[in-house]
Amino acid sequence: MYHDSKNIMVILSSPSGAGKTTITKKIQQKYNSFKISVSHTTREPRPNEVDGVDYHFISKKKFEELIAQKQFYEYANIFGNYYGTLKKTVDELFLKNDIIFDIDWQGTQQLSKFKNLNLVKIFIIPPNKDELKTRLLKRNQDSPGEVKRRFEAFDNDVKHWNDYDYIVINENLETCYKQIENIILSSKKNISMFSQ
Repeated sequence: MYHDSKNIMVILSSPSGAGKTTITKKIQQKYNSFKISVSHTTREPRPNEVDGVDYHFISKKKFEELIAQKQFYEYANIFGNYYGTLKKTVDELFLKNDIIFDIDWQGTQQLSKFKNLNLVKIFIIPPNKDELKTRLLKRNQDSPGEVKRRFEAFDNDVKHWNDYDYIVINENLETCYKQIENIILSSKKNISMFSQ
């Protein structure tokens, strides 16, 4: 379906707290052609989150029905909650837009199985684990138990760097964003040349 498209799908993944959501939003604000793929999740909304903007918040029962109906391009159970990308949402968006996915390595592996998607896979890592812990504590969004879980998941997350086309170290947010912007622009150029 998508072979002729001049649009691309950019996957941004990172261990929790490495800055992917901030960078995703910066790209969308600067480039009108990019839309963020809004995932479905069974977790509770955080105080500042809006249904349909940050996530589509649904029940576990509803999510499992959608899995059974094979409605997702990818889904994963992360820290006891489901997260997933609905095919219908992506297909409709992709007709007119480039798409950014803010997903983890599990989702990336599943999406990679669909050979007809113009995927550019970028993995963002913090300079070191201490910095990651500082960021997780500073953002103040999670309980101490949740911070500990996310921090401990880091080693497993990082093992999956091999699934990605590019690895970017987020030592400085602005520099990291610029590097990702350059990757996206050159990938976009290549797709346009390829599909002419």
